[in-house]
Amino acid sequence: MQISVYGDTLCAQVTATALAQTGHSVHWFVMTSADHGRLLNGDPLFSEQGLDRLFSEQFSAGRLLPCLYDVTSVMDCGVMFLALAPNSESLASVILATQLGDSCELVVNQTVGPVGVAERLRSGLRDMGSDAVLVALPDLIQEGNAYLTFTRPESMLLGCEDGEGEVLMRELLRPFNRRKDVVHVMSLREAEFSKLAISGILATRISYMNDMASLSEFLGVDIDVVRVAMGADPRIGESYLYPGCGFGGPGLSSNVLALVDVLHEKAAEPGLLEEVLRTNERQKEVLFRKFWQYYQGNVAGKRVAIWGVAFKPGTPRVENAPALKLIEALWAQGVEVAVHDPKALPDLAVWAQGRKGSLTLCDTPYDAAKEADALMLVTEWKPYWSPDWQRLKGEMRHPLMLDGRNIYDPVFVRAQGLAYQGIGRA
Repeated sequence: MQISVYGDTLCAQVTATALAQTGHSVHWFVMTSADHGRLLNGDPLFSEQGLDRLFSEQFSAGRLLPCLYDVTSVMDCGVMFLALAPNSESLASVILATQLGDSCELVVNQTVGPVGVAERLRSGLRDMGSDAVLVALPDLIQEGNAYLTFTRPESMLLGCEDGEGEVLMRELLRPFNRRKDVVHVMSLREAEFSKLAISGILATRISYMNDMASLSEFLGVDIDVVRVAMGADPRIGESYLYPGCGFGGPGLSSNVLALVDVLHEKAAEPGLLEEVLRTNERQKEVLFRKFWQYYQGNVAGKRVAIWGVAFKPGTPRVENAPALKLIEALWAQGVEVAVHDPKALPDLAVWAQGRKGSLTLCDTPYDAAKEADALMLVTEWKPYWSPDWQRLKGEMRHPLMLDGRNIYDPVFVRAQGLAYQGIGRA
């Protein structure tokens, strides 16, 4: 089938690659000539394990053709996917008005936005006199493991009215829906709201655990023991119970903010979700507060190493990452910052342009630790899990480990001669 995918998002890249891999002819339209040039050179926009190779394979095979929006001639297609940046309703409307061909049977909106966008886009199609059916397939991929969460999903939300488009949509999703039926069919609004509600409950679990971690420090309780006990209760489960130094990224935070905005618009009391966001913003500075208390406020001129600045492992992106607020707090107190991250240093360099503060980007974790008065583990990349502790201790000026993700054993680390503090651990 001829398919067009519009967008320069990770969702667009995953959708285009996955559909091409299953035999469809996919034209992927991106918004800028720079992105188009990268794709024509065989370089994907987003680098994730396995996804780079699959993109290159489909591009080389000719099943995935990069196109430039508003320049490349529109190809006749049977299905159009809109996988634009969040809150791009106006752009989606323009694309439908200018790019939709007579042969298009189905428009699939994957773009995350306020509840009601899909209905408005559908009304726009009807006003144009188009017979194409519009369905909603909200983006549920998890960055860092995006391809697997699309091709082997635990759940897919499909918004379609009166069964319109469901048969064709199920056929498109059939290669990814074989183990069990993971497609949940509902109305357009219900699909959009379900996406936001899922993000809200996940964020709430994280912030709740961070509150419990803060309390456990006062009570002399190890939050990790409590976490395991909570996860063993089948009413609760294990997911998203890890305390840490806050969540970030372009998805979870913006989705919770979208829910809060809707609550404000409807004159409801948004107390819980607003508190979730406030808790998360406070938590982004928890390692700075521990550092400040350890040195009793005498931190000016000291040097801090940070391991990991991406908002989660597996991605090079730093949008809303906890490390950014942490770095700004350190800079405000005259602290020098040295950073290592396996993938995110280029994005961090762009973010740091024009900002005041000492920042050194390091090639190795041990380069970052040289002469450091503290090491802060912020993003739990696998290469950080088992360092050479004696080498690390030798590199640092003062061997203080501040573990923002509780990935280390406190007893073991202290036995190596380092001072250790985690989140909610004695």
